[in-house]
Formats: sequence, C-alpha cells, structure tokens
Amino acid sequence: MIKLEKVSKKFGIGYNALFDINLSIEKGEFVFLVGPTGSGKTTIFRLIIRELLPTEGSIIIDEWDIINLPKQKIPHLRKKIGVVFQDLKLLKDRTIFENVVLPLEVINIKPVEAKQRVEEVLESVGILEHRDKFPVQLSGGELQRVAIARALILSPDILLADEPTGNLDDDTSWEIVKLLSAINEKGTTILMATHDTDIVKKLGKRIIGLDKGRMVKDEKHKK
Repeated sequence: MIKLEKVSKKFGIGYNALFDINLSIEKGEFVFLVGPTGSGKTTIFRLIIRELLPTEGSIIIDEWDIINLPKQKIPHLRKKIGVVFQDLKLLKDRTIFENVVLPLEVINIKPVEAKQRVEEVLESVGILEHRDKFPVQLSGGELQRVAIARALILSPDILLADEPTGNLDDDTSWEIVKLLSAINEKGTTILMATHDTDIVKKLGKRIIGLDKGRMVKDEKHKK
C-alpha cells in the first residue's frame, strides 16, 4: 500500500511542486499518474523512494513511515520498489546481462543464483536473446524492456514507471504497457506516469490527474 496524506513539497523560495496531496493506492493496483510536464508526477516518485522528503504531510509505504525512516533502512525500502526511470539510466559500457545483474551484485547474491535470476527476468520481458548485447545495439522498445527487467530483478512489491512509452511509437508503446499489465496481474503494484491519453483510455485503469502540483482527478476510466 502507498499512502500520501496532506503531502506538500516546496523547492527553495516560491516554487511549490506539490500542494496537499491525499492519495491511497492499494496492493495490486495499476494506477496511471497523468498531467502536463511540471505537474508533480516525478516529484511524487522521488518522494515514494525517499530520494526527497516532503515539506509537509506523511507518506506510508506498507509498514514503512517514510518521514521517520532511519537512513540505514532506506536500502531495505528501495528493495521493495522497482523504478523504470525516464532516462533509463542504463550503463552503455555494460551488456544487457551486466546491467540487469548489477543490483544483485550490490547485495552480494551468489553468481550462480544471480545468473539464474537474470535469465528468468530477461525471459519474462522477452529479451533473453539480447543478454550479451550492449544498449547501443537495441531498439527503444527493447531498451525499455531492459529497464523493466532491471527494476524487477529484486522482486519488488511496487513498480514505478516514469514515462516508459515517452519516446516510442504507438505499437511499441502498447507492447510495453501490455508487459506492465502482465506484471501487475502477477501481483505487483504499478504506478505509471504518462502523457499518453490513448493508452490510458484503452487500458481502463485508475487515473490520478495532477495539474500544477495539485491533484485534480481520481477516477476509474472505463474501456
């Protein structure tokens, strides 16, 4: 569960990124976060992974009180939350396998176990055959699948996807959204930020709308 209560975020003097956000997302939900650039979507993501702290309000992620979470507990929180970043953050000098295995190496998973886990995740997102290629050799849709695989590698309860279809054509965008939907059907809570109104309408999931830092919509769209 994700719960934001009366959350506001200010940056410096005079810039309010979020105003009084009240939002609850239940385990297993698929929620679209929509709104124009600068509406606060990415700020909400950064708050959820505790990259930022709110100026006011409270944030609860499952049993974690984000505001009062000790620094040493932050890595444990982030294991629960996979993130597909808008700029992907893939390492260009490493193969697809090396990019995806990195989080497992950081937590000292044994190489044999890590190899098996990476292969399973790459297969689940449909790019196992590209494991030994470098990012420059893959298409935009394939790179998104790599980023999703890396986000899933620690078996998170929550997946945050920040504009995962932003630079893709319509057919490839729909393939990525169908992949995220399949991941959601297996129990992972998904919060996806997007500008793509066609995909939002087609999938028929809950929509949270933001505008200039304020929550202006919370509805279930009908297919």
